[in-house]
Amino acid sequence: MEVEQADTRQGDTASRKRLPRAERERQILGVAEEVFATRGYQTASMDDIAQRVGLSKPMLYEYFGSKDGLLLACLERAKRELLESTTAAAENASGPEQLLHDGLLAFFRFSEEHRQAWALLRNESAIPGLPVDSELESIRSQQVEFTAGMLRRSLPETNEVRLEAFAESIIGACERLAMWREHRPEITPRMATEHLMALISPSLTLGT
Repeated sequence: MEVEQADTRQGDTASRKRLPRAERERQILGVAEEVFATRGYQTASMDDIAQRVGLSKPMLYEYFGSKDGLLLACLERAKRELLESTTAAAENASGPEQLLHDGLLAFFRFSEEHRQAWALLRNESAIPGLPVDSELESIRSQQVEFTAGMLRRSLPETNEVRLEAFAESIIGACERLAMWREHRPEITPRMATEHLMALISPSLTLGT
């Protein structure tokens, strides 16, 4: 029995080692995202992440270099997935208002369906270090630029400064509403979108 168990463990280890690097990285990021989101960056440990993945701690460092590096990789993945979600949602919009509506709805759905990634994105005050701060601001800037692009299509005659102000305000409102929804589970992504659209829609008719 002990020999069989040892053989099984060795087989499991060998199986883990045979994973392609890209697949292994996705596995590590999934586990790390959960640990960072539930325990917080300060209390999360590389030992725990390595154990959950089934790798040695030195091997984990070989993949991402440091705890900061692993967190940054998690944030970069969340940034990419958020942009993909909002872009895909807006692609099939039939008009300017629906374009903005669908982009906002995709954001709120992302914050609900990817709770761990969203927890990382919003808990910036608990994450020390300028590289991380820069990545968080990069994510916010990405969404501001995307929103400004949607607004340009909705308000082609509006000057650029006003478009930027609208976009910054919308992203700020999205973040606050997403955080508000955490304490109001009855508010669905669609309801949050409608609330925000009620605030934004009058601005869509403004001139320059």
